[in-house]
Amino acid sequence: MTDVAGPAQAILERVRTVVVGMDEPLEIALASLLAGGHVLFEDVPGLGKTLAARSIASAIGLEFRRLQCTPDMLPGDVTGSYVYEPGSGDFSFREGPIFTGLLLADEINRTTPKTQSALLEAMAERQVTVEGRRFPLPEPFHVIATSNPIEYEGTYALPEAQLDRFMVRLGVGYPSAEDEAGILFARVARQREAAEVDPVIDAAGFLALQHAVEALHVDADIVRYCVDLTRATRDDPDVAVGASPRGSQTLLLLARALAAIGGRAYVRPDDVKRVAVPVLAHRLTLTTRAWAAGTSPAHIVERVVPQVAVPPTVESAS
Repeated sequence: MTDVAGPAQAILERVRTVVVGMDEPLEIALASLLAGGHVLFEDVPGLGKTLAARSIASAIGLEFRRLQCTPDMLPGDVTGSYVYEPGSGDFSFREGPIFTGLLLADEINRTTPKTQSALLEAMAERQVTVEGRRFPLPEPFHVIATSNPIEYEGTYALPEAQLDRFMVRLGVGYPSAEDEAGILFARVARQREAAEVDPVIDAAGFLALQHAVEALHVDADIVRYCVDLTRATRDDPDVAVGASPRGSQTLLLLARALAAIGGRAYVRPDDVKRVAVPVLAHRLTLTTRAWAAGTSPAHIVERVVPQVAVPPTVESAS
């Protein structure tokens, strides 16, 4: 089986040369891409979300395009559109920025829900439909999006169906004083604003890593544990709508990718616990009472996890 841990650690080390103090979000983001998913970074401005997304994209060697989302953006600005060619008298299709290996949708919730929905088909089916004609996207195709909290002026809440297509929603958080100083030292040392990251692998190499992750063993007890955790969110009294079966599947796929990054040929319950909040929290709809009381979906997941019986660690497959 293709070694995943070596290249994955090399990618993380390369990204960490320019992105300081984000070790946990970076590893989970990379695991999400290895598991075939899309990533949403959500936090206040100025914490390095865009830098992290751009650096990961560069390190994994995929063709990369950046889409700066704005309120006046139209769906055709994302997918592309038919353009009249005066010379031939015909209409030809001109691809939009979504035709790439990795699309960085920067500040995705600053564009309107109609334009946000243009990404939904692409994220779900790896294709876009324009004027009734379907166009396949490159393989692999991934979206890394950044968003600001919805309390910020000029933002639109992402539709629930769109949120559900993101494998994880990751918060960055403020860095420690030591890490913040490290950010400043790194900026002074490179003597320029732009921070460049060279590729560690190419698109073919990244596809090989994804296939290796797919071959990793998962014990039946781990499968049931993912199901039990997800179903527990539906039974919580503060939850109006719990995570769907896509949530339990995502738990399993992401835990498997983390195991591969860690150099293990088996998944442990701790892998599942580690990603429970970023996988499940954005898939919960709270009751009006819970929302009014200031309860967050993340707190509910944190409350549910200890209530679910943990299966014994299975290492025999290693």
